[in-house]
Amino acid sequence: MILEIYTIVHVLISLVGIFSGLVVLIGLLNGNRLDGWTKLFLITTVATSVTGFGFPFHHFTPAHAVGVISLVVLAIAIFARYRRHLLGDWRWIYVISAIVALYLNVFVGVVQSFEKVPALKALAPTQTEPPFAITQLIVLAVFVLLAIIAAVRFRIKPAPATGGI
Repeated sequence: MILEIYTIVHVLISLVGIFSGLVVLIGLLNGNRLDGWTKLFLITTVATSVTGFGFPFHHFTPAHAVGVISLVVLAIAIFARYRRHLLGDWRWIYVISAIVALYLNVFVGVVQSFEKVPALKALAPTQTEPPFAITQLIVLAVFVLLAIIAAVRFRIKPAPATGGI
């Protein structure tokens, strides 16, 4: 019973992370910071990775590797955003690391979908079949393209003039 509740909470946090991450991505593509959405995205995506380690396991799995990579990428994004304030190269470093973190969350979502949704499970029961590989390749290609576009488009807006001469 407790594991089921934990799983539901983990999934809900993950879905909020993905949704808020997509909102942040749209903001980046339009040159907008969306500070509140960014904070929600980063917090829930960190929480998703951290809570992923709370499930029972007997050995290190690929899911754990994705969680570790995600936490490292998120640390870079948070550092670039909040400690370096997106100055200089930290702007594009933030954009790329935030989008990679979102991609990793979506990647795991695709994996879970192919494991849990009966129609998808029937298409790729071992996740080595072409439908799974093609889906993941499309997701990766879309995220690479969007990351490049966002890195080019996202610019810090200059502070408004405060008057004076």
